[in-house]
Amino acid sequence: MSRPSASLAWLLAAWLLLVLALPAQAAGRERLSLDAGWLFHRGEVAMPAVKGHGMSYQNGKANNGWGAAAADFDDSAWRRLDLPHDWAVETPFDRNENVSQGYRTRGIAWYRRYLQLPPSDRGRHIELQFDAIATHSTVWVNGVLVNRNWSGYNGRNIDITPFVRYGDDVNTIAVRVDADAQEGWWYEGAGIYRHTWLVKRDALHIATDGLHANPVKQGARWSIPVEVTLQSSDKAAREGLVEVALVDPAGREVAKGSARARVAALESAIARVKLDVREPRLWSLAQPNVYRVQAVLRDGAREIDRTEVQTGFRSIRFDADRGFFLNDEPVKIQGVCIHQDHAGVGVAVPESIWEFRLRRLKEMGTNAIRFAHNAPAAEVLDMADRMGFLVMDENRHFNPSPDTLQQLTWQVRRDRNHPSVILWSIFNEEPLQSTESGYEMARRMVSEIRKLDATRPVTGAMHGGLTTDLNAADAIDVVGLNYQIWIYDDYHKKHPKRPLTSTEDTSAFMTRGEYASDKERQVFGSYDDEPSSWGNTHRQAWKAIAQRPFIAGGFVWTGIDYRGEPTPYQWPSASSFFGAMDLAGFAKGAFWIHQAQWVKDRPVVKLQPHWNWPGREGRPIHVMVTSNAQRVRVLLNGREVGEQAVDPYEMNHFQVPYAPGRIEAVALRDGREVARDVVETSGPPVRLVLTPDRPALAGDGLDAVPVTVSAVDAQGRPVPLAQDKVGFALEGPGAIIGVGNGDPNSHEADKASERSLFNGLAQVIVQARREGHGRLKLRASAEGLQAAEVELAVNAATAPPQVPVAEPTTPLLSWRVSPATVGRPDPNVVLAESDMNSWGWDEPPMRRGPEAEAFRLYRSNVNVRADRNDGRAQLTFGSIAGKAEVWVDGAKLGEKTDAAPAPFAVTLPRGVWRRQVTVLVQAAPGQPSGILGRVTLERGSP
Repeated sequence: MSRPSASLAWLLAAWLLLVLALPAQAAGRERLSLDAGWLFHRGEVAMPAVKGHGMSYQNGKANNGWGAAAADFDDSAWRRLDLPHDWAVETPFDRNENVSQGYRTRGIAWYRRYLQLPPSDRGRHIELQFDAIATHSTVWVNGVLVNRNWSGYNGRNIDITPFVRYGDDVNTIAVRVDADAQEGWWYEGAGIYRHTWLVKRDALHIATDGLHANPVKQGARWSIPVEVTLQSSDKAAREGLVEVALVDPAGREVAKGSARARVAALESAIARVKLDVREPRLWSLAQPNVYRVQAVLRDGAREIDRTEVQTGFRSIRFDADRGFFLNDEPVKIQGVCIHQDHAGVGVAVPESIWEFRLRRLKEMGTNAIRFAHNAPAAEVLDMADRMGFLVMDENRHFNPSPDTLQQLTWQVRRDRNHPSVILWSIFNEEPLQSTESGYEMARRMVSEIRKLDATRPVTGAMHGGLTTDLNAADAIDVVGLNYQIWIYDDYHKKHPKRPLTSTEDTSAFMTRGEYASDKERQVFGSYDDEPSSWGNTHRQAWKAIAQRPFIAGGFVWTGIDYRGEPTPYQWPSASSFFGAMDLAGFAKGAFWIHQAQWVKDRPVVKLQPHWNWPGREGRPIHVMVTSNAQRVRVLLNGREVGEQAVDPYEMNHFQVPYAPGRIEAVALRDGREVARDVVETSGPPVRLVLTPDRPALAGDGLDAVPVTVSAVDAQGRPVPLAQDKVGFALEGPGAIIGVGNGDPNSHEADKASERSLFNGLAQVIVQARREGHGRLKLRASAEGLQAAEVELAVNAATAPPQVPVAEPTTPLLSWRVSPATVGRPDPNVVLAESDMNSWGWDEPPMRRGPEAEAFRLYRSNVNVRADRNDGRAQLTFGSIAGKAEVWVDGAKLGEKTDAAPAPFAVTLPRGVWRRQVTVLVQAAPGQPSGILGRVTLERGSP
């Protein structure tokens, strides 16, 4: 077959470029995980000093990210990892670091990720989503700065459509993270610690968080006033049909409606649909019935986008005299405050570990959570909906300035459909709370919330300032009180119309498994007799709330320990002592106190302490029994040592002379035994035991299981004082992602294959690999003890759709183009640094002509990656039209002698990292010329 003429080849190339430039047939929404395949560098990457006119000129241009922000930066030596990722938890403890951040090194780090987009994505709306990055962050796409963010807790939805490339071109995402910046006085972690996503939609689409569907009740009737926000990145106005359906908990469609909306180019519009619902199944704590509202956007008959939210039918109100009502039934808020870090993993907590944490809180009797003091992960609110928790959703920054107000409105838009969310909180313990400024700030923030959600009240957590003439409490709906038991009655008397709740209470200290406080060892006993100077014991705080109907409830500080803020101690203590559970989720004494106070649907009895007291035979031991029964009886080795009526607030206390053996607590109701707890004296540890929270994992790369590690004696009894160091080995399709033991004073590594037991317990977290299936075998061993093994099934599961990981390329994107000349120019001609205009600027494809003058020069610079600087790398041109010579740093490397458009490549010799590339192109008479395809530096053949 004869070779096509140069003219025909040019027409074919032009036709192909035209086809690729046309918008693709719009597909539906794709939400793709971007978690896999990031490159990470801990530490700053110094930006070059901007000097000279040429560099200064380029520095002011859109696509001139310098250093690690540049598309062609050399990241070949960086570490590869998957997100979510917290680099702070990987660092050793350092006494010179911030005690409030848990003595962990934070600093600066960079992340980079490569991806490709098929030509069919051209014309779609492309959005990059970060669920959260700790702390301040800057994002570049292909060297263009696209986003700055000043909080570690809010998500970003970044329209990157103008900046991306399609086809063979590789797109570069670069993220600089500044974790030296801190927002809290607790451990905040460091890095991209929540999920990342790439979302592809039609140019006309439903906006992110653009579906608002919060049920309301008017009289006896329920309805959902649905609002669907549409956006368009198209070039002309378009009209869409929005269809809305309500799906009940059984999966049945129970209501539907539709509306049309016209959206101008680069604008937004709202489609409104009202769904009337007869006799819905209500969302409650005992039966958290979750409905789904689905919205479909159509262009004619063609579906172009869809989304859904979960919601629930429930009514809420706060009464100034009688507290909180859910579905017109009084409910005392039995809440806890929690931060978001966990043993072994820092703030990069897998969803399954969050589920474990919430399930443990549910076991304690908790019915409400205050996510202190920031927006939680979206997945955690989904769990709260499904598990039946009430949520106080708290904003991080008390400030109505534009940046921080945007963080608040983002949070309300994202979370306003959740039935679990009953309160917005706009601040915590702010020094300005007592002032006129605080009032004005609160008033403005409340106003912004009202615009987005008028169905929930707003609170703020105040630790003072309530007695001034004008303060923040005058601007909010529910007054939140932190640690102010003494003001409850007086404030209610003076402000009888204001609903009140404790937003933070207790702040008492405990160390799991310890029963005597010791300042030298920096441990606290677990009898609930160590309140902070500003707080109360767990028993006192709840008694003050429970006995006052006008106090809606409370939120204990805290449900679970957290890193940082090791009040009242400092080094070597590195995490808090406040929790009812330790950092691994193991119960402290406060867990059993609150279980006795809060659980109503089953009998509860728990006996403390352990019964291993060698050398104290005959001496009295303080025994605490926590129960929700009528009476409790204590037995020692089968003999009764006392019986008491249950005190529902202070619990029950006995002094029992120690004798080794078996101590029992019996709960009685109407004289009958309803529950029993038994503690036995154990011998020395002889073997280890592994107890997984679940027997199987999903092989989706996300699921993780905490495994409890303990030691038992020869009779199989737990050894509560064991401190053995345990090593771990894992076989099969998974990995150990963290270890912990709940000891606030431990400096052992979280990312390790070993951990010491602390007072008999430790935890190892195992995660399955993506596309994994089969069995995981975890083995635990310790010197002098019999090893333990446990097998976990890994079931095949579908992982979320992924953005494939693209291999990095070194693109040559920015080119200077000389004027056309009749005669051959010097390829090594030097442009004055101040000359920004005699040569033009362009990027491939660069088509010129046909024109009378035959010659042009094209010039760019390339940063050569270390893995390309080996003398074999290929400087590859997708297509050059015309004869051409390629020069690098003044040396001619190759010559194209045929004028027909064709690919071309030269081998780049080893040399300096930055090279100047000049291409001399000579056009065929009457034919167009130029660099028509992409230009990249590729790895050469071995």
